Amino acid sequence: MADVPMPAAAGSLLIGPNAIRQLDLAPLDPWASLEPASLVKGGAELTLQFDWPREADDPRELSEIPEIRLWSLRADAAYPWLPLVLERSSGQLTRHVAMLLPHSFNRTEGIRFAGESLELWITHRLFVLDGWAQLHELSCRQGLGQMAAVLGFELDANFWDHA
Repeated sequence: MADVPMPAAAGSLLIGPNAIRQLDLAPLDPWASLEPASLVKGGAELTLQFDWPREADDPRELSEIPEIRLWSLRADAAYPWLPLVLERSSGQLTRHVAMLLPHSFNRTEGIRFAGESLELWITHRLFVLDGWAQLHELSCRQGLGQMAAVLGFELDANFWDHA
């Protein structure tokens, strides 16, 4: 299996209003066409920029806009590896998870997830992505641990013992 090179301008994808309205995942095609090894090797560097028309006085966060949330849910269902490749330090991963899970937003404290929802989602996603990686004879447990840490979870040293 030959590695497919990372897409040009790998770091950022613009998701426009038409793609959002039509639940069109074509903007993710450059990433979806990559071999699993290239996805894992590339690391967490993808950023999604949503271009959605809003009034200047619209106080909602992107994760509070139903159309963007629905697009994100579809993208997550089609590409379960998406959280693994989303850039973490700028909040891309956190925002993506906010699209999927119940949460509240406080201007001073930021996003607050419903505790059990986040715990179930992260545990499920760790198992899904570890299984996906093993299926493709890859190891991404270190990246999965980093993904969990960004969301406030520290994996127990024995977490992977029975996986």
